[in-house]
Amino acid sequence: MFYRLFCHLKKLAADRVLLGQVGGLLLLLGSLTACATSPPAHPGNLCDIYREKRGWYHAAMRQERKWNIPSSVPMAMMYQESGFRSNVHTRRRYILWVIPWGYITTAYGYPQAKDEVWSDYEKKTGRSGRRDNYADALDFMNWYITNTKKINGVPVRNATNQYLAYHEGWGGYKRRSYASKGWLVKVARKVGSRASTYQRQFNGCKQSLKGGFWENLLNFLF
Repeated sequence: MFYRLFCHLKKLAADRVLLGQVGGLLLLLGSLTACATSPPAHPGNLCDIYREKRGWYHAAMRQERKWNIPSSVPMAMMYQESGFRSNVHTRRRYILWVIPWGYITTAYGYPQAKDEVWSDYEKKTGRSGRRDNYADALDFMNWYITNTKKINGVPVRNATNQYLAYHEGWGGYKRRSYASKGWLVKVARKVGSRASTYQRQFNGCKQSLKGGFWENLLNFLF
């Protein structure tokens, strides 16, 4: 109940019904929580994403320190997988072409992770999270990237091959199942190019993205 009330107040602040320091504080707090699930307005620019989604920025920086993986890599992969949409499913199945009956796969959320892989992640890490939560999804992707390096020997900064392993699975990547899928190789190269672009953008704006005292304090507390 408190969460819904807080998100409603945050919306009023965004609509300028609440003004001044109270409204500004609510907007800042809202940016550090999961109230808003809409995709970023400018998904092609990592600086713009982190300026708009301050909670995403702080989560990404914490995870860069935790996993030692530049956020540009999982962010490029996440953009390809879900377009930064929190509640994305795969295509629906239909009975008699008109009656919805589940989905083609169990892939869901920001990382488009299937049920069994997500369960394996939770079991191996001892974490419990949600695929429609940005920080949880990013942690999952960093975990997967780390294991791809351990299992398949793919450097964590090689977004092209990391994406191939992410799409095909560790066993599929080892068997080179992607070799017969020209369309997938093209998509993976696009992911690699986007990761490089994201990293260049971030290198140019990372100093300006660092928040002030109150923002960093709230991030630490929440």
